[in-house]
Formats: sequence, C-alpha cells, structure tokens
Amino acid sequence: MSTMPVATRAAPGLRDLIDDGGIRALYQPIVELESGTPVAYQALARGPEGSELERSGALFAEASRLTLLHELDRSFRAAALEGALAAGLKPPRCLFVGVEPPTLGDDEELRSGPLRVVVELSSRGLSTRPGEVLAAVEWLRGRDCAIALGDVGVDDRSLALMPFLEPDVIKLDRGLVQERETSIATARAVNAVAAEAERSGATLLAEGIETDAHLLRARSMGATLGQGRLFGRPGPLPADPSPAVGQDCLSVRPVARPPPGTPFQLIADHRRLRRGDKHLLLTLSRQLEAEAYGLSSEAVVLATFQDAPFFSPESRRYEELARHAALVGVLGMGIGEQPAPGVLGASLAPDDDLRGEWDVVVISPHFAGAFVGFDLHDGGPDRDRRFDVFVTYERELVTRAAQALMGRLLPIRT
Repeated sequence: MSTMPVATRAAPGLRDLIDDGGIRALYQPIVELESGTPVAYQALARGPEGSELERSGALFAEASRLTLLHELDRSFRAAALEGALAAGLKPPRCLFVGVEPPTLGDDEELRSGPLRVVVELSSRGLSTRPGEVLAAVEWLRGRDCAIALGDVGVDDRSLALMPFLEPDVIKLDRGLVQERETSIATARAVNAVAAEAERSGATLLAEGIETDAHLLRARSMGATLGQGRLFGRPGPLPADPSPAVGQDCLSVRPVARPPPGTPFQLIADHRRLRRGDKHLLLTLSRQLEAEAYGLSSEAVVLATFQDAPFFSPESRRYEELARHAALVGVLGMGIGEQPAPGVLGASLAPDDDLRGEWDVVVISPHFAGAFVGFDLHDGGPDRDRRFDVFVTYERELVTRAAQALMGRLLPIRT
C-alpha cells in the first residue's frame, strides 16, 4: 500500500510577515542602576515564535539579503510604537527604538506624540555612513525624538564622531561591560566616552549586564542606566509601565545648534591673533596633519582650501589620511563631492565667507587642535600671501570650528 506525502504549510517568508503584520515587538527594561527602577524599555524586533526568523538578527539579515530593510524597519517601528501605546507607556518613561538611517523617510509615526521616544542608532553606522547618520539625527530631532548611540566602544571611528552627533544617551557596548580584564583599548574607549559625556551632558547606559560583576563594572565606568538579563529578559510590557509622577532618571537636554559663522569668526574673540605668510600656514598644517596620522582611526580631519587648485598639491596626503582616519573632509570653490579617494568634499559659492579662509581642524577623543587663517588678499607671489591666523587647542573652540565645517560638508536633510 503506497502512502502519499503529507502536505505541509510552508513557513511564511519575510515579505509575507511584513505584509500580514507578523513582525512583533518585545520589550526589555532599562533600569536606573542605583535603585534598579525601570525608567525605559528597549523595543526588540521578533518574528513568529519558533521560526527561523524569530530573532532580530535573523530578521534583519534576511531583510538585507532580500533588500527589504526599509519595509522591515518600518513594520517593526509601527509594532513597537503600537504596543507601547496599547500598554499605556507614558513619560517620563521612554521607549528606545533602533532604526537604520537609510530607512527613514516621511515616517510621521516617529514623532514622539504621547510617547517619549529615544531613537537608537548604531555606532557601526556612524563610522561607516557618517553622512547618512548625521543627517538622520537632524531629521529625528526635528520630530522631538531623543538620540541614543549604541554599541559604543566597538569601533574607534564612532568615538571620533560623537561630538557631531551629540547623543542624549551613549550606550556602552556589552563587550566593554563583560570583558574580564580591562584592556588598554577598553580604557581608552571608556575615557573617551566619559569625556564626551562630561562635555555634553549625555547619559551613559551600559548594555549586556547579566551578573553582579557586570553591574559593578558598569557603575565603575560611569554608567547610571543599565540593560541586560540581570534586570529582565525581553517580553511584553507590564500592565502598568508608568512610574510615579516626577521619577525621571533620563534627562534629555535640548541640543543647541552651533552658532552660525566660519571657524575664523567663531574663534576670533577667544584667541590672540597672529599674522604670517603661506609658509607659516603650511608648517601649521603639516603639524596638525602629523597629529592626525598618529591618531589614525580616532581622528576627524576637516580643512578648507579656498579654491580647488590650492587642494590639488595636497590631495595625495589627504587621500593617505583618509585611509586611516574616521572621516576626512575638504571644502573650497570647485571642489567636488569626492576630490580624492576616501575624502568627502563640498564646493563653496564664490561669495561664501569661508572662501577667504584656510583652516585645518583635527579632533579626536583625546586630541583637539585647529588653525584658522584669513586671507589678507594683499597681492604678491602665492607663497608670500599673508594671513591673519588663530591657533587653538581648546576642545570647545575646536569642536565649534569642526561643527561649522561639518555642517557645510554634510548638508542637513529636511
């Protein structure tokens, strides 16, 4: 007697899950480490229980393979926000939601509304796609979302770019928290994060806390918030997740835009003016570029060259810098979007005030330096051209100058 094969229903593919609302959100508590009180919840994407696509890693890997990242990201965000609203999550408790910057568009659901939304961006994205991430941050802040930078400590390049992101929350990667012995690399990362938090007022959150030893280590690193299995596994939100009125352990501060102006204008009232010829500026430029070489992947290097012909003799050196640094960008009239391999570029209008300057700015977690020169336009051979010059190593002034250049290099998306 022959037997016929029993027909089985194929597991739904990712496209079907997205179309049918099969993407779920689970929530893991984020606690205030001093008291253990939940102050926020992290939304985590899940597929059908027991399926190959149940875990978020499998979901997003499949979405990347099928070029469905945008659709998956939006479906997950919708599920996360809907679940939080249905559970009655209210300020001051927050909802952390991770996003991929390329998937942001006209997503009106990301406006905070009755929820207090903290959008988490990966430091890996910041180091590999800085333009997209920085533009996404401006877009999100315009929708009243706070910003968290996740996985910090994995890539030195993300540490260098933190001053431009100015996250409200910096999340220490689980690898830093769970490391048995503190390495030099970990110590440098933790010190860089602590310095940025002190400068900006960001809150430190430690990921991957699973034991009392991890908790002790997280607190020693300066974290005030924590997340991990020690405080609860991902699951549904509690029936009444809102705390007593006034309990607020995550202080989301307004981020002021840097004042308008060129680096010379921003520094003019703070440093003693020098006067020198182009030969002096070349010496200053070489010195700062040498610092950047030594800093390698921790450095952001930004420079202005007035006009493209002035950059041409320097292009090889800036190409070499770009092979190692977190980000290298140059500006000048006639400079294209990629004036040398790995170098970001931006052209200046003929009447732009920045065309009158020759600036070099180098910033990293452990170094900051800038020289800014204003062309006196007093004629003569090129090597004899004279400039008014400011030199500073004060971190706040250097950051201000770097932000002014970065804003022109990476225009804000609206």
